[in-house]
Amino acid sequence: MALKSFIEINPDSHFPIQNLPYGVFKPEPGSAPRPGVAIGGFVLDLSEIASAGLFDGPILKNSSDCFHQPNLNRFLALGRPAWKEARSTLQKLLSSTEPVLRDDTNLRQKALIPLNKVELLVPIAIGDYTDFFSSMHHAKNCGTIFRGPENPIPANWFHLPIAYHGRASSIVISGTDITRPRGQGHPSSNSPPYFGPSLKLDYELEMAAVVGPGNELGKPVDVNEAADHIFGLVLMNDWSARDIQAWEYIPLGPFLGKSFGTTISPWIVTLEALEPFSCAAPKQDPHPLPYLAEKVSKNYDIQLEVEIKPDGGKDSSVVTRSNFKHLYWTLTQQLAHHTINGCNLRPGDLLGTGTISGPEPESYGCLLELTWNGQKPLSLKGTQRKFLEDGDEVTITGFCKGNGYNVGFGTCSGKIRPSLP
Repeated sequence: MALKSFIEINPDSHFPIQNLPYGVFKPEPGSAPRPGVAIGGFVLDLSEIASAGLFDGPILKNSSDCFHQPNLNRFLALGRPAWKEARSTLQKLLSSTEPVLRDDTNLRQKALIPLNKVELLVPIAIGDYTDFFSSMHHAKNCGTIFRGPENPIPANWFHLPIAYHGRASSIVISGTDITRPRGQGHPSSNSPPYFGPSLKLDYELEMAAVVGPGNELGKPVDVNEAADHIFGLVLMNDWSARDIQAWEYIPLGPFLGKSFGTTISPWIVTLEALEPFSCAAPKQDPHPLPYLAEKVSKNYDIQLEVEIKPDGGKDSSVVTRSNFKHLYWTLTQQLAHHTINGCNLRPGDLLGTGTISGPEPESYGCLLELTWNGQKPLSLKGTQRKFLEDGDEVTITGFCKGNGYNVGFGTCSGKIRPSLP
């Protein structure tokens, strides 16, 4: 018999009892942040569940103060056994056959709060943020645009998950406006470099892994044990100023063209919830070096969509339909590679996948690819876009479908506001 909650949940909801993603919220504007899980149209306040003594398993009965924190980092540090125990406890409490929460009117009123009444926050304290470049289709398209079709992907890309260090301070929660960045662009003929607001502002369809337990400095994580260091996934839009980036990235890579803003969704979907939707990762050729060779190499069948609502428009247009399973390098390979030099990861660190593009034009994960660097404008219900304009709003959604229910991430959205004077 399928697991069912006593809470009535719309069949199209991203948050059935099989999901239970974690976030951090304020029930009222002046209240303290606290952890919660999404269930249907509600958020379950985990601080209330902990105060009621309902986390009574062998691990959490002595560690339930992790749910009285302003972020999830202390819970993340406890590791997979604690995460599984919490999930088992919460699914039991929320099930239709369990009376403890269902029949306690007082506790239910305190612990279950309508989602439309809460303020959702960045759920983790992010110490470090790394952005990978793990989609072969994206790498090929970008290389073709900037270097030509003869050799679009450099040879090293097929041997290691390439990445750069991002800026954790400018990671914001879904719904936060993004100010158009200013910077330098390529000079034209003999003129000095352009300086001013970016003329090629873009979205990037990504997801990001949230690190759980870290590793000691100098001690790499084995690729076959790396999943135990990943708590779950969020949606990510790693906004890009393509003109600024193109002028600055040689020889050290992205800087001002990427560090002005990165948006994430508020809900972290755990690997346990995603497991029913796991699938084989693409075959890697050449075979990876031993430290990246996995006994089981898997991705997840997560359907991803991007909509743009143009400034002044009433309707949004879907511009990208992609899937997480298109990634060439897996999450576990990314994490193992990150630590192979002895780099120590910490709870709450964020590892972005890089833009997730598929093989077909409609699955390209950014405007750089969709418009081929502005050469092929995109039609949006009566208006056109080469890149994002002020007032445009971008919304990313992600969900797994099957087994009689959805496991979703909610949305990751942001609107472009004009450059500062």
